Amino acid sequence: MLDLQHVTKVFLKGTPNAHTALDDFSLHLDDGEFVTVIGSNGAGKSTLFNAVAGSFLCDSGRILLDGRDVTYQKEHRRARQIGRIFQDPMKGTAPDLTVGENLALAYSKATRRILSPARRKKDTAFFKERLARLDMGLEDRMRTKVGQLSGGQRQAVTLLMSTLVTPKLLLLDEHTAALDPVTAQKVLEITREIVETNRITTMMITHNIEQALHTGTRTIMLSAGRIVLDLSGEARAQMTLPALLELYREKAGKTLDNDRMLLQET
Repeated sequence: MLDLQHVTKVFLKGTPNAHTALDDFSLHLDDGEFVTVIGSNGAGKSTLFNAVAGSFLCDSGRILLDGRDVTYQKEHRRARQIGRIFQDPMKGTAPDLTVGENLALAYSKATRRILSPARRKKDTAFFKERLARLDMGLEDRMRTKVGQLSGGQRQAVTLLMSTLVTPKLLLLDEHTAALDPVTAQKVLEITREIVETNRITTMMITHNIEQALHTGTRTIMLSAGRIVLDLSGEARAQMTLPALLELYREKAGKTLDNDRMLLQET
């Protein structure tokens, strides 16, 4: 479904500060896989997402989405098939528009059509039904400006906007990291339900190792722009934090020194 083949990205190439963010990186995701991505700061996680989303052109390698080569496709073109949610709840929505207006805008862009009055009435009922599934009372706040919502509510709306029309790929870039623990858990539960119901191929960056090992179907760990651990099935189910840290030391040749990951509450 998603294939990255020998992708390399070097920032500040040809200068003393050159940094290889992705190093001959290869990854294959099957249709419907939900992969969590972990790694220390600078490991290449965000660069990986930016490469897939088309935020820049890579120096070498190929990227294929659903069998189609998108290596040189512009970011706005890829966005028609790729949903992406960021850590900042302020991103991804128009704060001065209402919940209903944000959903209608996202829906019309995804379906590439102008909504007639009759169509709008039908779609409003559809939006309310989908909002009700979030169990956050947002179906009764269709006329509320998104900027007036809490961070968790806003992130839930952004998630819904990205999946009203099922994308081929969903990128979750630490989308619960800025939320309080209770709200973060709620948004994660909503995420799981939407992804599983619609069988959306998904990658999720997280600094919470426990969360990474118990969310989705597979966990990859990056270091210096490469995959050093790729866990699924029974090996992933039985993995503990101490065992993972030891495996990381063996594969990466160094210890994990990211306090945010090691001290993350589970």
